[in-house]
Amino acid sequence: MSNELTFTIGREELVIRQRWEVVSIVNDILVAIWFIVGSILFFGESTAYAGTWLFLAGSVELLIRPVIRLARRVHLQRLSPTGTAVDTSNDY
Repeated sequence: MSNELTFTIGREELVIRQRWEVVSIVNDILVAIWFIVGSILFFGESTAYAGTWLFLAGSVELLIRPVIRLARRVHLQRLSPTGTAVDTSNDY
């Protein structure tokens, strides 16, 4: 299984070699969206209930971040022939 994802946008090509990094980045973007929209909804009394749910969604997303990191580490450990994962990338 290849660790590369390739996206072509016009003449530009983006090659993503670290799928777990992409998952982590998407998760972080979702956290920001939930909290921003939730904050905006808190300005109105009629939308505060929906804002509360978005804050809850953002909090759950914050919990998902360490789960992604743990899943990545387990995945790397399974790929390693010796059972000890060697990872030189930043921990995201």
